[in-house]
Amino acid sequence: MTGRNITMNMHDQMEESEVSILHTYNRFPVVFEKGEGCHLYDSEGKEYLDFAAGIAVNALGYHYPGYDEALKSQIDKLTHISNLYYNEPIIDAGAKLVQASHMEKAFFTNSGTEAIEGALKAAKKYAYVRDGHADHEIIAMNHSFHGRSIGALSVTGTAHYREPFEPLMGGVKFADFNDLESVKAQVTDKTCAIIAETVQGEGGIYPATKEFLEGLRKLCDEKDIILILDEIQCGMGRTGHYFAWQAYGVQPDIMTCAKALGCGVPVGAFVLNKKAAASSLEPGDHGTTYGGNPFVCAAVSKVFDIFEKDQILSHVQGLTPYLEKKLDELVEKYDCAEARRGSGFMQGIVIKGRPVGDVVKKALAKGLLVISAGSDVLRLVPPLIITKDDIDKMADILAECME
Repeated sequence: MTGRNITMNMHDQMEESEVSILHTYNRFPVVFEKGEGCHLYDSEGKEYLDFAAGIAVNALGYHYPGYDEALKSQIDKLTHISNLYYNEPIIDAGAKLVQASHMEKAFFTNSGTEAIEGALKAAKKYAYVRDGHADHEIIAMNHSFHGRSIGALSVTGTAHYREPFEPLMGGVKFADFNDLESVKAQVTDKTCAIIAETVQGEGGIYPATKEFLEGLRKLCDEKDIILILDEIQCGMGRTGHYFAWQAYGVQPDIMTCAKALGCGVPVGAFVLNKKAAASSLEPGDHGTTYGGNPFVCAAVSKVFDIFEKDQILSHVQGLTPYLEKKLDELVEKYDCAEARRGSGFMQGIVIKGRPVGDVVKKALAKGLLVISAGSDVLRLVPPLIITKDDIDKMADILAECME
């Protein structure tokens, strides 16, 4: 076995990666080496302004004061002990997550996809306890994305993701997002849960309407259906609230979160309200070896501390109008930019007349990281600590890419 030759250029590094890493991603032609603030640097020293944040993960950018130190300190103490024992970081992280969500109980996972799996199981178990039998159904949304494991894929409303892996988990029906009547048409006596993203991400950056979420809550209350809201991408401050549903005043029975929950470490969670927590999962029903380990929970705990101390939510709320103004100016000026939609620091521009991938690649070449969502949406999910100057620079580069 030979180590990597540190004198290799970036092209050679990418070639070596393809030798041993399974090709499940069409990666962009860049090798990143380090980050600082809202900027990344490739292995040849080029600087990039980051408006992708590791797909909405790095909410605090890179090397935010206090974050690294909290992780280094925890490494010196304990990184893993299993869930057979208590540890201090999970106690702290759990308390802060429950407090931020005003919900009842949390279960930490290793990813957002795992959080979805746990939420689905909790909803199924709730109905099983109530009815004394299984064989229940779940309603999910068209164009949704909840993950790539079998259960999460089963409720992902995009056929091309699902087809190669069918048959998937049964008992799933699909309705149209933001169309309450479409959802009601799928409800039967077997329906145990309705799952939706508060802001659809991969499907093209579509925020839920207030009427839709309120209608879902009323429907679920009337029929004792568990409402699951997926906050994996739109949660943890991205819309200016800890969780996007808080702006609507519509609390789910179960919420999933991940990504910015740990700001770079592999952690997710599903959080249950009092009703769901009291009558669903119990010892033996669900578990995880690594989930909630001291290392990742130290990160989660520190992230909440930083959000509070440095008023991250207020920063997003205060700067959102300026971000939206600059994006709207691009839409007004350039024919290829058809419309803007989104919430907070989760924004999308609909691109027409050219592949959205072309805009993404041009931006990368000019030192700006943006990504896509759906087939035609340019997605911007920057660190939550960006400044007006960062927004101006982003807008200038995108303008060059749209000419």
